[in-house]
Amino acid sequence: MKRHFYLAAGWASLALGAIGAFLPLLPTVPFVILAAFCFARSSPRLENWLLTHPQFGHHIIAWREKGAISRKGKIAATAAFAFSIVLAAIFSPWPWVMAPVIAAAVTGSWIWTRPEG
Repeated sequence: MKRHFYLAAGWASLALGAIGAFLPLLPTVPFVILAAFCFARSSPRLENWLLTHPQFGHHIIAWREKGAISRKGKIAATAAFAFSIVLAAIFSPWPWVMAPVIAAAVTGSWIWTRPEG
């Protein structure tokens, strides 16, 4: 039963990561890393596929070995935060406009404290 849960969660994470490749506000790599985590517990074949993937494999390995996020990834995350703040400033009423500001401050500060792979 546990294996099926991890398999379903891995596919759901991979689907969210695929959607995130096209939507600027949804991150791709964290969902792919989560999918690899789930597949490691449910399907070694799918985990290996992600680890050897030309686009995402090195991100997963860097995260597993060092907890590292690339400089390019940090910059992309910061740009996505800035974009979401601008959108909130345009379309959200007070105090909701502060939600992405707070999320960006908390999450962004954590991202920038991670080592670079």
